[in-house]
Amino acid sequence: MPETTAARASRAPGRSTRKISWDSIRTGCVVLVMLYHATFLSTYLHPELTPRRLVFPYQVGASLLLVISAYFACVTISRGPLLRYWWGRMARLLPSFLVAVVVIYAVMRWAAIEGWFFPGPADLVSNLLMLWNWKPADYWFIDGSHWTVPLQLMGFTAAALLFRTRWGHGRRIIAVLWAAVLVPIAQWPLRVSNPPETYRTLVDGIGAHRWHLFVVGVAIWLWSTRRIGLPHFGGLLAACMLAQALHNYSETPEGLVADWGSTVAVCVGMVVVALVARGPDWNRVIPGWLAGRIQWFAGISYGVFLIHQTIGYIVLRELDDLGVDTLVQTAAMVLTGVLLGWVLTRVVERPAHRFLMHAYDSLATRRT
Repeated sequence: MPETTAARASRAPGRSTRKISWDSIRTGCVVLVMLYHATFLSTYLHPELTPRRLVFPYQVGASLLLVISAYFACVTISRGPLLRYWWGRMARLLPSFLVAVVVIYAVMRWAAIEGWFFPGPADLVSNLLMLWNWKPADYWFIDGSHWTVPLQLMGFTAAALLFRTRWGHGRRIIAVLWAAVLVPIAQWPLRVSNPPETYRTLVDGIGAHRWHLFVVGVAIWLWSTRRIGLPHFGGLLAACMLAQALHNYSETPEGLVADWGSTVAVCVGMVVVALVARGPDWNRVIPGWLAGRIQWFAGISYGVFLIHQTIGYIVLRELDDLGVDTLVQTAAMVLTGVLLGWVLTRVVERPAHRFLMHAYDSLATRRT
């Protein structure tokens, strides 16, 4: 008799069969995010902090994490019922996010720093509802890292809806991918020409200027599974790189300024992700003792990503006031993020995911 979905879900988890190369890439991306926040964005947002001796000024890790999310959405979406897939993604993302927002809000009020953003109850509500995704000028981030969460929620939902239709398969999905990258490129001149607020709210709210990150993730999966050839993949990849370059233009009093360092870093990262997807595992070059630590960190990486930034800035400020060396400050922010991320994963993410998936499977069994 075939094994039921509920039985598979209740089975004790064994050793992960995921390639160590994927855990290495995910770990590297989160570390780059933390270094960017600790060494560059910290002093950009809070100029009173002592300048860092070592600076990593490239915004690359979070963008590549979206690429990887899109790739694995393709890998997992056909495994079991589609609704269970979607529910599993929501159960993985939302509980940790909601708890992280509350914890960061509490820390910001408890360890308030004069002159820094002091959130009130309305800010807590707006962050829980992710309203900054639509009107960032009106609703301030409690933690800037959270900008990826609504994009992932929308991306997984769009993937599930597409997969239920013919537009999620065959040649039609190729047309959808090209439209998703070319339409934002075509409207870019309007985006940077002071458009009406309604237009900006809609386009930024649905994350149109970042759709190419999901497109390249799906394209990598199509190429790695030999559903499209190298020339077609190269064309999609080039279009996504162009979209990334346009996205990294920012408006300044002197006009549009390009962030070519971040653009090149993300484009190189796209190629690396593609090679990891198509190539062999790295288990022959990464020793076992290091692989175990990489897998551990990859397992808590979402929690680390959610909770390290704002609380880390408070740690930097307190240590800076004490005259602590900037390298030690950076290390302290990274270690604080890892510790809090581990706690968030152990206490919230994994138990909540197990509970919600068990509830889904129990309900599905009763309905059957």
